[in-house]
Amino acid sequence: MSCYIIEGGNRLEGAVNISGSKNASLPIIAASILNGSVTKLYNVPNIHDTQITLEILKILGCKISKKSDKIIIDSKSMQKTEIPEELMRQMRSSVVLAGAIIGRFKNTTISYPGGCDIGARPIDLHLKGFKRLGIDVEEDAGYIKCKCEKIVGNTIQLDFPSVGATENIMLASVLAEGETTITNAAMEPEIVDLQNMLNKMGAKVVGAGTNIIKITGVKKLKEVSYTVMPDRIEAGTFLCAGAITGGKIKLNNIVPEHLSPIIHKLEECGCKIEIERNSIKLDAPKKLKAVDIKTMPYPGFPTDMQSIFTTILTVGKGTSLIVENIFENRYKYTNELKRMGAKITVEGKTAVVKGVRRLTGANVTSTDLRGGASLVLAGLQAKGKTTVNNIEYILRGYEKLDRKLSLLGAKITLK
Repeated sequence: MSCYIIEGGNRLEGAVNISGSKNASLPIIAASILNGSVTKLYNVPNIHDTQITLEILKILGCKISKKSDKIIIDSKSMQKTEIPEELMRQMRSSVVLAGAIIGRFKNTTISYPGGCDIGARPIDLHLKGFKRLGIDVEEDAGYIKCKCEKIVGNTIQLDFPSVGATENIMLASVLAEGETTITNAAMEPEIVDLQNMLNKMGAKVVGAGTNIIKITGVKKLKEVSYTVMPDRIEAGTFLCAGAITGGKIKLNNIVPEHLSPIIHKLEECGCKIEIERNSIKLDAPKKLKAVDIKTMPYPGFPTDMQSIFTTILTVGKGTSLIVENIFENRYKYTNELKRMGAKITVEGKTAVVKGVRRLTGANVTSTDLRGGASLVLAGLQAKGKTTVNNIEYILRGYEKLDRKLSLLGAKITLK
């Protein structure tokens, strides 16, 4: 098992480039199935989740090659439609492949997906959406079989603005007959990125970024080259790393408007932020101020940033109140922060954080992807040595995290 060893107490300074978005790359890679042709992708992060997704495509019959910063996917010879259970169990987002496979082949077999244990994330919204498109869905002994003669556009009202369900319905319906309308759709920037990629491929999708998305089915899609958007959660993580260390950093390759709720809260904490066209500078105070946070679907404060932001508030002046409205198990990491001297009380979906002067290095264990990243940030601020174990979770979503932090002056080694 790999771990990070961190010597805390160094102020982060300098500039770092943000990688392509994990959460945009996965549905975009899935979309390469739909054209039965060549897809060239740029700015895809080299992380565990993208590697697994590409491995699944290989098993299904796609040809994949990498040239410098470009990934070439040729799905012409793909014939298999069943996703291997062992790979499905490694990450939940693999379920988004189902929509693309159904869209092209009109059938697929998947198992229930795995990933981080941060709470109930049922895929019933995905399956309800498929059924509304005329797809027969049969659940049997842990497997889900989807098949149909043809996919017919329909109106699909989501009970909750699920990102995964929105993406899966988009992928399943671009080659459908007629028009599909998704209401109460997720509005995240990653949905917009998927729409832009699909449209460049010849699809007819409008409305991404709003709560109503309309997809007019087309007969065929074409070859495409596409550059994936920057990762707003990685950007938020590095901004928080600068903040917790009292640092002064610059992030390149970002979209500032994607970071608005994070920037707003960092400014409330006392950070000075300077925004440029595709970069951002943060100058942190010696002592952060306490703030309150409620996670909400986009454009609200992102649930993926909750654990990371809570961590910087453990050393803020005063008491902060955190409300997690998306995933009920997202506070597991707080027990590890307590080992480092954090004062956090969790009750239901609320956490009360009383700031301390400084954290203390300890031996801690990642419980999920973002919770693991939060422990790394805690280690950067803590007095003494911190060992973060079980970092396989972190490697799922961050590209070269230790190297990038080292560039900013952190003392962190991967072992």
